[in-house]
Amino acid sequence: MKSPTRDRILDAALELVRSGGTVSLESTARRVGLSKPGVMYHFRTKEALMLALVDRVLDGWDAEMSRRLSAPAEQVPAEERIRAYLDWCLSGEVDETDLVMLTDQRLRATLKKHWAERIAPWVDLPEDLPVERRTRLLAVRLLADGVWFADAADVFAPGPEERARVRAVADELLAG
Repeated sequence: MKSPTRDRILDAALELVRSGGTVSLESTARRVGLSKPGVMYHFRTKEALMLALVDRVLDGWDAEMSRRLSAPAEQVPAEERIRAYLDWCLSGEVDETDLVMLTDQRLRATLKKHWAERIAPWVDLPEDLPVERRTRLLAVRLLADGVWFADAADVFAPGPEERARVRAVADELLAG
């Protein structure tokens, strides 16, 4: 169910993540200016809210990566999807809300599983790829993962020159 109130709730919860706050139904309700039952009308449980946050973040990722493709993701080869993932991760547009699946210890397994299911169409490699090609694509994905995590965690995030060098290495791997 999409609604302006639901979107405001998700925006408030992501702002809590971004500011280092704890996301709960109550803290989100306070942040958005609703009662806890008002939030629960849209998200019956904290788990439902947190899963919706993962979806919100990954919906943005999907849109950004899809813009980098020549056709819908399911119609392009793995190389093009991996390149779109790399380009997105190197864009520097990620932030700490991208780590939402790690923000709640009690729900971490559920959130990571949901994250993996959502990101798999972009980074999962076909089993029938030749081993060397598969390994090169995996290496590019892992380079992208590293840049993404450094940016999202704001720890040793690469600068523009370093990003260009990482891209050059990735391009060599993709060309091989």
